[in-house]
Amino acid sequence: MTPAHDPTPRQLLDFYVEAGVDALVGEEPVDRFAAVDEPSPARIARAPLPTPADTTRPSPVAPAAAPQAPDEAIMAAREAARNAGTLDDLRAILEKFDGCALKASATRTVFADGNPQAKVMLVGEAPGRDEDIEGLPFVGRSGKLLDRMLAAIGLDRTSVYIANIVPWRPPGNRTPTPQESQICLPFVLRQIELVDPDILICLGGPSAQTLLGIKDGITKTRGRWFTFNTGKRDIRAIATFHPAFLLRSPLQKRFAWRDFLGVKKALAE
Repeated sequence: MTPAHDPTPRQLLDFYVEAGVDALVGEEPVDRFAAVDEPSPARIARAPLPTPADTTRPSPVAPAAAPQAPDEAIMAAREAARNAGTLDDLRAILEKFDGCALKASATRTVFADGNPQAKVMLVGEAPGRDEDIEGLPFVGRSGKLLDRMLAAIGLDRTSVYIANIVPWRPPGNRTPTPQESQICLPFVLRQIELVDPDILICLGGPSAQTLLGIKDGITKTRGRWFTFNTGKRDIRAIATFHPAFLLRSPLQKRFAWRDFLGVKKALAE
């Protein structure tokens, strides 16, 4: 019978590597099998002694702010948006608004891109990962496709204005809840009013349903013209597929192409 031997340091290291260990969690080795009842003298010596204040008075803990009720958040958003006299005012107000929980998980507020004097305004649903990083709407793969769609009818980002219903990225790029959209709606409505475009393009079903007040899905809605009141006047509005959907369903691009041709025709009238 072969006598048992304690493993060498090299053998222990090889064992740890095979087990998946790739980093140290401390500078001093710790024997996990030793009794833990008695702290080592060195650890006792390093531990700070409690002061009289520590033993007689608990540390103050700041109370957590209570989340705002949805109805209160919507009313606060309406009041805040109403006070914006310019797009710069609206952006500043939006940066200070804390009524939507999405703001806490987003990297930055994605306000808009393009020309505020444009005749065409496009409104999507919410920013994605790339938009959250850069702070601009439609800059990822779907944004590149949107740029090509605009170029096909002679437009670009200097001749359109682009925004979203929700200016903060939902975690995991999920769809914003109806509650989140309703809280943010007063801001995008004021944004449309201040831009005052001739044509409004709703990109995707959620945008069309939120802005146009329709219940049908985007397949039934796309290509149809609606009337949208900017707060100053009635303008023409059309819904079409969101570029992100077209990336997943490229066969639907032919329908989006028809919708954009309709926009080109309307601009020429």
